[in-house]
Amino acid sequence: MDKLASGYGLIEGPVWDRRRGLIFSDVPNGGVYCLDRSGRVETVVEHRRGIGGIALHKDGGLIVSGRNVAYKGPATRETVVVLDRDEQLGIVGFNDLTTDTRGRIYVGSLCSSPLDPAQRRSPKPGWLHVIDLDGSSRRIADDILLTNGLGFSPDGARLYHSDSRANIVGVYDVRPDGSVGPRRTFARVEEGIPDGLAVSEDGAVWVAAARGGAVVVFEPDGRERERIRCPLPMVTSVCFGGDDLRDLYVVTGAEGAGNPDAGSIFQVRVAVAGLPVPPALVKLP
Repeated sequence: MDKLASGYGLIEGPVWDRRRGLIFSDVPNGGVYCLDRSGRVETVVEHRRGIGGIALHKDGGLIVSGRNVAYKGPATRETVVVLDRDEQLGIVGFNDLTTDTRGRIYVGSLCSSPLDPAQRRSPKPGWLHVIDLDGSSRRIADDILLTNGLGFSPDGARLYHSDSRANIVGVYDVRPDGSVGPRRTFARVEEGIPDGLAVSEDGAVWVAAARGGAVVVFEPDGRERERIRCPLPMVTSVCFGGDDLRDLYVVTGAEGAGNPDAGSIFQVRVAVAGLPVPPALVKLP
């Protein structure tokens, strides 16, 4: 693995932009950044903390998670909230997200703060939400203790979803209207906690093993194919990029590295290409 950038607290939400490069966030320190092909890092969004998921939007901006799901970009000067917190339901924020081939947004909600030790001990489960093209949203699955990575199978028929607290990668059958069937256990991560994930064109699921120092690759049937070791233990997410989508970007946090700013981005060439993640086509309010 080659180290491309360092100096961050906890990197999350990597997404590949063919025009600009790798887009990513720093959860505790705030901001969204772009690592371009020359290795230069530029700030894309200032200040905003807690961004665990990012998607490109058709209008050229970004959909970001955190205290809400919002649009930031050239289509409007102001932040546009696409899906807000819900005090009645106890939703305190949102974490990882992805898009389907129609441009709908899938995102998991948090009803307990993962940064609060008391709430970590007794977490309240959240939901899986879908934001439709008209901007409306639905809760389509429940009982998710700590929502994390999301990704679709190549045919769009299955949605993979990491539940870090339950220590599983779940899988849902996806219906034509965007809703999903009951969750089943797809895989469990040995030596680590399932975090962000990506899917390759052969249907394999590449899962970041947080605190396990690796990316674990699962076959479409859930069997472990291989384990790609990373120099840092807190592997938080993965993303395919490059012109042929065979550059695997591995992002990490500083935990376990002995330095609060040790969060880094690594890159390794792999034998199979990743699936491109479509831009969000959701109408902005």
